[in-house]
Formats: sequence, structure tokens, C-alpha cells
Amino acid sequence: MNENLFASFIAPTILGLPAAVLIILFPPLLIPTSKYIINNRLITTQQWLIKLTSKQMMAMHNTKGRTWSLMLVSLIIFIATTNLLGLLPHSFTPTTQLSMNLAMAIPLWAGAVIMGFRSKIKNALAHFLPQGTPTPLIPMLVIIETISLLIQPMALAVRLTANITAGHLLMHLIGSATLAMSTINLPSTLIIFTILILLTILEIAVALIQAYVFTLLVSLYLHDNT
Repeated sequence: MNENLFASFIAPTILGLPAAVLIILFPPLLIPTSKYIINNRLITTQQWLIKLTSKQMMAMHNTKGRTWSLMLVSLIIFIATTNLLGLLPHSFTPTTQLSMNLAMAIPLWAGAVIMGFRSKIKNALAHFLPQGTPTPLIPMLVIIETISLLIQPMALAVRLTANITAGHLLMHLIGSATLAMSTINLPSTLIIFTILILLTILEIAVALIQAYVFTLLVSLYLHDNT
């Protein structure tokens, strides 16, 4: 009960060296691969899910946008596995760190925007000024649209960080309440423990949904610039 509420969000170290890099590299090792012609059920299910997700995200893109398919599929798998591993006890979730989420969001957003300015500069500039805007409002709207464009990667990173962090904090609080009530009132403990199980199931869904939302928004930014 005396444990710091935010202790699980502190980047771990091994012998004084940051271990975040090793933790980030660990999820890809859990993805099974097959060397055989006929795959087992796990590999077949995994490939079906990847194809389904890739097909859904790439359906709205043209040929140039579909060149990003491998990157987007790798992104959603990485975020999903990282979020799920963070639900394990005594583990660390890198996606609760705003710095890491910004490191993912800014390069992808910048790549999509730069591609838009290189290939379709007129359409890219047209986003800063909606058609039919009154002349006196043109400077204000250009400033507003510029700010809304620059804030997109920050919104991506903050959304992912806030959702994952809030879920972990809530699970920590309810888990602490369950432990405290176990020596006071058994029926209340069972009720709180049931709520904790339901919250854990919800957090598993949130971990997968947030990975999909992050990747989908990057895909939409790409679609607007290709």
C-alpha cells in the first residue's frame, strides 16, 4: 500500500543502465514464425488477422499509399504486443512514456506530410484555406489550420499515453483496494475482485483498440497526403 502510485511508469534499469531498449525489442520475439509449407493453427490465425487488418487499412489508399502497408502492419503489431505485455504483473509498458509515443508519431506524421507536399503540393496547401472562406477570415483560418496540422502528432502521442496510463492507474488502485479489503470484509473483497477482472478484460480490449486507432490515424494522415 505504501508503493508509489507511479512507480510502474518509471523506466527500469539494469545495473544502472536503461533497460527500455531491451523491453522494446522483446515483443517481436514473441511473434511466431514458420519454416514449414503447412502452417499450424496459430500461424494461420496470425496471418489471417494480419491480412484482414492490412486489407481494411489499405482499402482507401492508392498505389503510392499502399507502399506503407508493411510499416503500418508492423506498427500496429508492435503497439498491440507492447500494450498487452504491459498488463503482466511487475512489467513495464513503454507506451506509457510520452517521449516514446512522440518518437513514433512525429516521423510517421512528418513522412506523410512531406510526401503530400512533394507529390500534391496544391492539394496540400489547399487544406490551409477551405473553399469559400471570406477574405477577412483568411489570415485567421490559415493560422488555425497550421496549428491543427502541427498538433496532429502530439494528439496521436497524448491519446495513446493517456489511455494506457489511465487504465494502468485504475487497475493499480482497484488491486490495492482488493488487497486492503481482503482482511476486513470478504464479500466486499469478492465484489471488488470481480470488478478488477472485468477491468482487466476491458484493458486488454483497450490495448488492442488503441493500437488500431493509432495506426488508423496515421493511415488517414497518409491518405490525405497521397
